[in-house]
Amino acid sequence: METNPLHRVSKDPIELIFKRIDGLAITMDVYIPTTATKENPAPVFLWWHGGGLLQGTRKAIAPHMLSAPEIHNLCLISPDYRLAPQTRMPGILADAKAALDFLHTEEFKEATQQRVDITRVVLSGSSAGGWLSLLAGTGIGFEACGLSIPRPVRGIAALYPITDLLDSFWKTKQRPVSYMDRVIDRAEVAPFLDPSAPKTSSSPVDGLRAMCYHYMIQEAILSGLLLDGTGIPEESFSVAQSLRTEKFQPPPIYVITGNQDGKVAHRQSLDVVSALKATASHVEYYEIAADHSFDKEPIYRMESLYNFFHTSTLND
Repeated sequence: METNPLHRVSKDPIELIFKRIDGLAITMDVYIPTTATKENPAPVFLWWHGGGLLQGTRKAIAPHMLSAPEIHNLCLISPDYRLAPQTRMPGILADAKAALDFLHTEEFKEATQQRVDITRVVLSGSSAGGWLSLLAGTGIGFEACGLSIPRPVRGIAALYPITDLLDSFWKTKQRPVSYMDRVIDRAEVAPFLDPSAPKTSSSPVDGLRAMCYHYMIQEAILSGLLLDGTGIPEESFSVAQSLRTEKFQPPPIYVITGNQDGKVAHRQSLDVVSALKATASHVEYYEIAADHSFDKEPIYRMESLYNFFHTSTLND
């Protein structure tokens, strides 16, 4: 993959509250390119952050994405969502759907001065956010959560995504995890793993809650944190397994992963790609010799990602 320093970083975003629930005002950041007008609105690249659905923030955007609105003439939207375990999977998917629905409101149209083309949307996300993009873009898991399937989109771009709670990576304890030199004591994360603790929709990348993901891998407890008390089977959110049923009709899908990933086994991406190929769905797969979150390094331009975006959002 070609690398080069990035430039032309976007200006500060428009911050919009798209949902109020549980005493929270859940916010999305909207970055509109300076070239966008009402007559020539920019297509949408909607990206969800990672963190195992346990931690993270809409502000944790890779340099190539911050540059993308100006370089690639797209509208970057980065929404928050409520975090587990205080909010279980049905609530998280409801927030994802609410973000997409909000794009079709008068409030969004007025706030963006009609400079955004909501008919041309590609969903994206990194790690757990990549999982959200696959679920929201295909409809997988929504019926199990008692939710209607989100509106169709032009494409899905999943970066090193989680794709299956049943994968052995989530079922096997690592004490310590492969990329740490110590075992994490539960006391370090106990306040954040208490399901009765106050709900939140954002956490700083360098805050105390940032240890939750590593502890989750260490103790192999992701399913419980997302689903305890819901009665929903884990396989309801298995992307490859669901695609093979051919019940879901996916849009074009792009997947990129690092084959040295210690935080999400890259075979989960391979399973999804295999399922898409088996059902004759459009898929582009890229694999590089890199670890998790490789694209946060400023050298990555991610041309293949943005080429996919532009191909997917061409006007009919």
